[in-house]
Amino acid sequence: MSTVASNSCGESRPNRRAFVKSAAVAGAGLALAPHVFAQAGDGRRRYALVGTGSRSNMYQRAIQEDYRDHAALVGLCDINPGRLELARSKSAGYGAKAPTGYAPADFERMIRENRVQFVIVTTMDATHDEYIIRAMEAGCDVITEKPMTTTAAKVQRIQEAVERTGRKVRVCFNYRYSPSRTQVKEMLMAGEIGDLLSVDFNWLLNTHHGADYFRRWHGEKKNSGGLMVHKATHHFDLVNWWLGANPVEVTAMGKREFYTPAMAKRLGLESHHERCHTCPEASKCTFHMDLAANANLKSLYLDQEHHDGYFRDQCVFNPRIDIEDTMNVIVRYDNQVTLSYSLNAFNSWEGYHIAFNGTKGRIEHKIVETVYVNGDGGVQGGVAQGGTTTRLIPLRGAATDLTPRTGKGGHGGGDRVMLDELFLPSAPTDPLMRASDERGGAASVLVGAAANTCFATGQSVNLDELAPGWRKPSYAPMPGRDYPLTMPPAKA
Repeated sequence: MSTVASNSCGESRPNRRAFVKSAAVAGAGLALAPHVFAQAGDGRRRYALVGTGSRSNMYQRAIQEDYRDHAALVGLCDINPGRLELARSKSAGYGAKAPTGYAPADFERMIRENRVQFVIVTTMDATHDEYIIRAMEAGCDVITEKPMTTTAAKVQRIQEAVERTGRKVRVCFNYRYSPSRTQVKEMLMAGEIGDLLSVDFNWLLNTHHGADYFRRWHGEKKNSGGLMVHKATHHFDLVNWWLGANPVEVTAMGKREFYTPAMAKRLGLESHHERCHTCPEASKCTFHMDLAANANLKSLYLDQEHHDGYFRDQCVFNPRIDIEDTMNVIVRYDNQVTLSYSLNAFNSWEGYHIAFNGTKGRIEHKIVETVYVNGDGGVQGGVAQGGTTTRLIPLRGAATDLTPRTGKGGHGGGDRVMLDELFLPSAPTDPLMRASDERGGAASVLVGAAANTCFATGQSVNLDELAPGWRKPSYAPMPGRDYPLTMPPAKA
């Protein structure tokens, strides 16, 4: 039973009897937890951020600048004290009071002392589950970056904690909110191509953004779950949501053939090296990254690495890397739709092409994204000028090129729409059901986790066997399979 009652915004107020019961289960360390539910004196909701790397910037700016009338950032938590202080100093630029900084060991103390209501998790992927669960056990609702977590076991831990604590989890799938992708969703919901039968989806990462996953902590599967989890969680979630269906079975093959020591030699380098900053072959390596040349990357990473020894510019050809750069996946859904998906991390352009095949026709949708490196100050997931095309092709008849809806800002304009829903006090009813909780987070992570298992075993994976009892999301209703189909007769 939930320990809170919620309005449409996700804001919580305590159910006293249920709260006391759950607090007793959580332990004596939560003696001060009732203060979590107290709002600021001015009525704003109180947030804390755990993880102050580049991903946190969007949320800090949103709370301290764009939504300051409705939200207050009262706590920050990070393992790196230098990066923590840098995040606190940004508050002055937003005209806001600097939140108090805490080490991870003091996470619960941060919640108690600052009467935190919502915790935003932007840490390394493999640690998401830890902070999500600790926040819920301390009486907070959670907003987490994608991926929600990295393994099937961690998915189950989070879902069990939701059931145990009655708290809420929001997973920030900002791609759902971009205008062009919601346009496609509306077409599918309207039955423009009848019943969906199959999907062909190709995602390409270029050698700027794509290569960057191999420089950072993401290059080790223990940290990120590999690109099948860290990156493809966006893509699997989009397909789950577009189809209004849940994945059942996964078959996949993956390999790493480009970001390897052998490729370094083929590109004319003598060897791989530890990092770009001290690389003796920097002048002839086309993958060299100069952290010192970018003010954002320098202040956030190069200037802070003496605190924790983390190098943001590790060699993309280093043998430490154990994630794949070439992946092919087939997914079967509970509505019998099949997905054929590929992800390649060393292409000349970035973006995707997807085709939906239905009983009445086909939708083809393509987006070309702008070039950026995470944390460099550029727009993340921005769409190139004229880079969106959407075509409706009936089974019989002429194709129609639609005028795509466009938006400005990160992730094709989806960031601002999502942030409005998160932080404004009253969000309108959404017939597309774009908001995702821990069930939607699970549905995307489990496809990636299953693909990783396939890579290792060569066998197909059933998701109910991978994560027995996992709770599945609900989606907006899609066309049924029992209505009559009408189409022009075949030409003689």
